[in-house]
Amino acid sequence: MTDAATAAVELFEQVYGGPPAGVWQSPGRVNLIGEHTDYNDGLVLPIALPQRTFAAVRPRTDRRLRLASSGQTGQTEVELDQIAPGHPADWARYPAGVLWALARAGHITPGLDVAIASDVPIGAGLSSSAALEGAVGAALSDLAGLGLLADDEGRRQLAELCQQAENEIALAPTGGMDQAASLRSRAGHALYLDCADGSVSHVPFDLTAAGMVLLVVDTGATHALGDGQYGSRRADCEQAASQLGLHSLRALDPAELEHALGDLSHQRLRQRTRHVVTEIERVRQAVAALERSDLVGLGRLFTASHLSLRDDYEVSAPELDTVVDTALAGGALGARMTGGGFGGSAIVLTPTEAVAELRQAIDQAFLQAGHASRPTFFEAVAAGPGGPA
Repeated sequence: MTDAATAAVELFEQVYGGPPAGVWQSPGRVNLIGEHTDYNDGLVLPIALPQRTFAAVRPRTDRRLRLASSGQTGQTEVELDQIAPGHPADWARYPAGVLWALARAGHITPGLDVAIASDVPIGAGLSSSAALEGAVGAALSDLAGLGLLADDEGRRQLAELCQQAENEIALAPTGGMDQAASLRSRAGHALYLDCADGSVSHVPFDLTAAGMVLLVVDTGATHALGDGQYGSRRADCEQAASQLGLHSLRALDPAELEHALGDLSHQRLRQRTRHVVTEIERVRQAVAALERSDLVGLGRLFTASHLSLRDDYEVSAPELDTVVDTALAGGALGARMTGGGFGGSAIVLTPTEAVAELRQAIDQAFLQAGHASRPTFFEAVAAGPGGPA
């Protein structure tokens, strides 16, 4: 077992006085490109990370959920019939929401005792919430005999239910990319997901042979989806689509973009629309670049994505811009913020031999800029999906 898996088991035994029925895990993710496109029925290209959330779980005979986490003090208890939007509070909404979503879908699920441990960084824009949902969802699938991990169609259903939990119980208006990446990815591949119909394909993603690294830089700047900024961007997109007579911005042909922008009522809506439409096209181009092993082209797309997110979607942050600017000045092929924005992490596509120097340069740039946080780093590889640990 990994350290986090062992920690989950030890916490379970400490809190509940006996062993769990099993341990399940689900990964965080890094999105290579396709930011804020998932809730616009767009295209995304994430990878699952080796960093995982582990859930040690034992079913109960009553309708009660008990939760403990190595990152929290005390326990949370909630009756399954009392799970509702915003209840229980804080992090417990995510696992409780999964039970609620499965029950609403007609699945008979037991009460649970759950102990959580994770090495997915919290608040870094690496989808720690979806990793938590996926681990609990995987446990429920096995313990209740639902069979949702057996094939991709079952995993798709489970990912959609975990998204419903996040949207309706945790009250975070996210799209479905994070849960799909956590439950439907393949080791050594990026997940090419069409959010309009839920279809996926797997694009080989292994930078080692090319002498390259995907460096993740956690800026340490606060990242939260519950402060209204994320929701306001989604509302802007829905308003723009409505004004254009479209179900979603995915339906806007890139060739018609400039004409369509003139039909929108506000500059803010024009900016949001331009980002979404061009970002969806960048995902297509990124897949093509990977298929022809064009990492220089992929890097350019990363950087173009960041500029669009910074200027048109306005979701970057000074710390993220510092990472991108410093990386590009240091010879990286490309760099961009990843995740919802307003803090969190950036990714840098760089030659392996340049990693140490780039890390030092980014550290120094943070000090010179006077940022309150200090960056942390790890090299990302494409890992497999959630399931039994």
